Amino acid sequence: MMIRDIAAGRLVDGQKLPPERQMAQAHDTTVRTLRKALAELEAQGLLDRRQGSGNYIRAGEPTRAVYSMFRLEHAQGGGGLPRARLLSVGSHPKDAGQPAYGSADHGTRFRRLRFLDDTPIAVEEIWLDGGAGAIPPEMVQDSLYLTYKRALKLWITRAEDRVGLGTVPDWAPPDFAPRPGSTTAFIQRLSWAQTQDAVEFSRTWYDTDRALYVQRLV
Repeated sequence: MMIRDIAAGRLVDGQKLPPERQMAQAHDTTVRTLRKALAELEAQGLLDRRQGSGNYIRAGEPTRAVYSMFRLEHAQGGGGLPRARLLSVGSHPKDAGQPAYGSADHGTRFRRLRFLDDTPIAVEEIWLDGGAGAIPPEMVQDSLYLTYKRALKLWITRAEDRVGLGTVPDWAPPDFAPRPGSTTAFIQRLSWAQTQDAVEFSRTWYDTDRALYVQRLV
């Protein structure tokens, strides 16, 4: 969560963190476990731990975190821990509503319900170009970018988002408050890996009562 907050600009370079006991309580963990996490952040060059002074963020270099491109946050404030529930996955022909990307006329389609902590905030449909390879369903994790890396040796390096309004799809589960056919906030994303052409296209419908799209310039 802290790496994600650094990548999202919620924690900025030079910022002093709260006392360790207070942080442990806020994250519902022990001080011992928290210190292990802080030591890992220090090893990655993201934290300056000063004896007798405290812990300070070091965010001078780009952060390549699993959720560094995840831009939805709690509407009431706070980044939250992203989670996902897989609704379906399979190979399908690309539909006419997609932009041109990749080399194949089909792709692996993932449909998921997204959460921040335990709050359902979005439904998403992600298409990975068929030319990138197939992913066994048992390898799909909460982070698809991590799934791509482990299953296909494919790294998503950049993305382009377009935000507007969209109609909630008919496959949205009852957990998602905006009902199918209603209008809500909508994100379309094209993503690139190590190659010149985009390899992934996604659509995300999110509940504006529970989540906001946040992009910080730091």
